[in-house]
Amino acid sequence: MIKGLAISTVWVLDQDRAKEFYTEKLGLEVRNDMTMGEGGMRWLTVGAKDQPDVELTLMVPGVPVMDPESAEAIKRLVAKGILGAGVLTTDDIHGDYARLKEKGVEFLQEPQERPYGTEAIFRDDSGNWFSFTQRREGGLDLDKDWAC
Repeated sequence: MIKGLAISTVWVLDQDRAKEFYTEKLGLEVRNDMTMGEGGMRWLTVGAKDQPDVELTLMVPGVPVMDPESAEAIKRLVAKGILGAGVLTTDDIHGDYARLKEKGVEFLQEPQERPYGTEAIFRDDSGNWFSFTQRREGGLDLDKDWAC
């Protein structure tokens, strides 16, 4: 039986630069940084201190995971800023937004009210965008017309 999500891949263009961004700017911790297999694939994972059972693996597209043509296609999409990488949550969206912005994190959207909470959007150092959300207490707000 499936117990939950443990690891999700974020395609990055440079693992050293990504490691610095995710740890020094976002405040995540390194869980693994090791070389594996014949090709010397670097296995780099990070995660939030308060969520030890979920990790992001920061992978550069390429062999042995995919062929060179596919790797170049993914790299172009990442660099173009088209790929959404997920939702990171916070319990202080306005405070964390200010702190991350001060650290140089590029925000595409400042915090805005949504049916599910307050959401900002930022990019990582490669171009992936993340929703940065403080969930609404009590669940979805279905009383307001969110279509306008």
